[in-house]
Amino acid sequence: MFVENRLRHLVAGDAAESTVLAPVPWFPGRGPDGRPKAGFPEIPIRETRHGITVHHPRFLAVPGLGMVSNPFTLHRAAKRAVARMVADGVAFDAIDAHYLYPDGVAAVWLARDYGVPVVLTARGSDTSQLPHYRIPGRLIRAAIARADALIAVSAALKEGLVSLGAAPEKVTVLRNGVDLDTFRPLPDRAAARAELGFDGPTLLSVGLLIERKRHHLTIEALARLPGHRLVIAGEGPERSALAALAARLGVAERVRLVGPVPHARLPLYYGAADVMVLASSREGWANVLLESMACGTPVVATPAWGSREAVAAPEAGLVLDEATPEALAAGIRRVLAAPADRAATRAYAERFGWDETTAGQLALFRRVLGHRET
Repeated sequence: MFVENRLRHLVAGDAAESTVLAPVPWFPGRGPDGRPKAGFPEIPIRETRHGITVHHPRFLAVPGLGMVSNPFTLHRAAKRAVARMVADGVAFDAIDAHYLYPDGVAAVWLARDYGVPVVLTARGSDTSQLPHYRIPGRLIRAAIARADALIAVSAALKEGLVSLGAAPEKVTVLRNGVDLDTFRPLPDRAAARAELGFDGPTLLSVGLLIERKRHHLTIEALARLPGHRLVIAGEGPERSALAALAARLGVAERVRLVGPVPHARLPLYYGAADVMVLASSREGWANVLLESMACGTPVVATPAWGSREAVAAPEAGLVLDEATPEALAAGIRRVLAAPADRAATRAYAERFGWDETTAGQLALFRRVLGHRET
């Protein structure tokens, strides 16, 4: 969603237009994670989202080998798709790619095929985790070297790119913004809490149920917070393990795993909660922090790239110094004991609209295209 939102704001004016190529991993009879395909929605080959044409070619993602093979199969599928697009009259001046691996690697090769500049946006684990693997690391560093420009979604992430060999002057920091019209305080918070069944101090966590999000730390913190409730919005492979943990700690009746929540309905959850908790181990720039604050709800987050840049005032919430259940529980108590005025939390989030990011993108693409023309 944050990639889509950034693009929507970029093309909202008359300065830029875009066609999206979003390849889909595929293996016969299997879903994107290699498991049996049943239960995965069928993604169309082509669709239109918010007036933007999106192409979804399939690329072969072999279970167990995808870490190494995906850049090559993705590039092959993307090259075929672009050839068809060009034959149909699509012309493009540059490639705007997101995530260094495998997408960024394939995008650099595609830019070479068509002789256009390419800008890569790094977003977190593609900078902090994947470079530690031998082949991905080598391909990521090569992509960084060959890209015409790089975007980091936080200053801390820029430091990570520089540590991988990027020249500092090649990296532009353009943080993600928040849609201040979609995410705003509720007109009737009490009614929303009643609708959702939020009774008593309620914590909210939003994110995939995967190890990196560390929802287990929040559940362990809840065991130290009698009378509090936790709602987790998201789905993923850790669901059964998290439910088992809640039962083992004796807090199952105070934990609700509500599954995936539609983006348009998230403001209801953010606005009704008392505090939003993010315990992730890695985040380039966590949009859920801004979304929650834009709805007037303060946040408590564990240290991760970008978090201190997003949460930099008392009315926004708190970023902890360590990621432990004890620290989380103490931080939640601290925020709830002296709750910020929700209007002040919203006012803080209003600093993070999309206008500055959009202007930064346009300036960067103009500069890159200007360099190519000269």
